[in-house]
Amino acid sequence: MTAGEATTAPTRAGSLVLVATPIGNLGDLPPRAVRELADAGTIACEDTRRTRQLLTHAGIPGGGRLISVNDHNEAAQIRTVLTRLDAGQKVAVVSDAGMPAISDPGQRLVAAVVAAGHRVEVVPGPSAALAALVVSGLPTTRFCFEGFLPRKGRARSDHLAELAAERRTMVLFEAPHRVRQTVADLAEVLGPQRLVAVARELTKAFEEVWRGALAQAVEHLDAVAPRGEYVLVVAGAPLPEAPTDDAVEDALRSRLDAGADKRSAIAEVASELGVPKRQVYEAATRL
Repeated sequence: MTAGEATTAPTRAGSLVLVATPIGNLGDLPPRAVRELADAGTIACEDTRRTRQLLTHAGIPGGGRLISVNDHNEAAQIRTVLTRLDAGQKVAVVSDAGMPAISDPGQRLVAAVVAAGHRVEVVPGPSAALAALVVSGLPTTRFCFEGFLPRKGRARSDHLAELAAERRTMVLFEAPHRVRQTVADLAEVLGPQRLVAVARELTKAFEEVWRGALAQAVEHLDAVAPRGEYVLVVAGAPLPEAPTDDAVEDALRSRLDAGADKRSAIAEVASELGVPKRQVYEAATRL
């Protein structure tokens, strides 16, 4: 599809339905999700045991409808799903918790189904990333989802370096046995006073959201036994302080003394310091 081209309506009979499932509290399963799971001819799930428990809770018969689609076999299972869609089936896709394809299997499957011309629908619902974001107390107007950081090596250090300059609120996932090291790395690269919310066991009986600076978060995690998956919500980088009039004048004087003409000096200083040309022009008149 070229840029600006509208997508065409699917021409095939089968449909793939992405169904969000509870991130902890099974009572968060919405009625529409129950209907779609009950109506589906096939349920593609990350872990058949976990999904069977969910179906039992919702009173939905599982039968032989469950197939495993996980990180290890997603590519191989695409053909199975496409065959069932070609036969006109509705295939529901669920992960162990939350929205499929968000740090969980599903992305490659959706891309293949779209390319094959089948309809793809979504039943929105619980999301650990959004749940942690809105309870964090940090800005929600602009945010980015980073998922799991690379575990080690150059890829990890490069990614952390990129996050140091990110001005949007950042949402990350982390496993319990790695969360302390990740927070320590964030404190080292982003600065110990950068604010963070550390959320765990969201919507469950022992839900906890800890808020404070990264340095204190490391100490907190030393004192708390890791339990459940973690979501880290990290404040974005602060805006740089605006240059003072004295700084603008000094930069301008330096260029003028070096022989630059007034117009070029104003343009260069405005670009270097990130200030409006009018502010530099006013400094030039003062000089």
